[in-house]
Amino acid sequence: MEMSGGAAAVAASKSKHDSPTIENRRARHEYHILDTLECGIVLIGSEVKSVRAGAISLGEGFVLIEGDPPQLRLHQVHIAPYDPAGVTAHDPTRPRTLLAHRREILRLARQVDAKGMTLVPLKLYFKNGFAKIVVGVARGKAEHDKRHDIAKREAQRDIDRAMSRRRQ
Repeated sequence: MEMSGGAAAVAASKSKHDSPTIENRRARHEYHILDTLECGIVLIGSEVKSVRAGAISLGEGFVLIEGDPPQLRLHQVHIAPYDPAGVTAHDPTRPRTLLAHRREILRLARQVDAKGMTLVPLKLYFKNGFAKIVVGVARGKAEHDKRHDIAKREAQRDIDRAMSRRRQ
């Protein structure tokens, strides 16, 4: 069986250890992202398997700075149970610890102290075998900002469509 050139290139570049990048597109719609930080995330074995399979939802998630010394904790992120784990399966929505340097955590804490600011998970991926999560300092968008973004995106889509028809 022969593949077309494009499909062969994609199949060749994909290895068995490649994992999906899970993005929180809802966060980009709901918030203005002002600053980001890449953190490690503490996962147990069955959670790693589920994340590699792409069975994770970042949409409802948020990050809190808790404790003394301060730690970042990821809340309300759903990682589906890994069926072959059996009785050792994990709790799907348990709070998870994020790994960052203390000075980075304190910098985020200063930014979040401002009114209307929050920490939201933006993206989860694997880098050199370690799970990484990008956390963003965000301010909620007003309804008119969301409508403006949608209108701008649709206008760009119309322009792209017109340009592609013109090239044909």
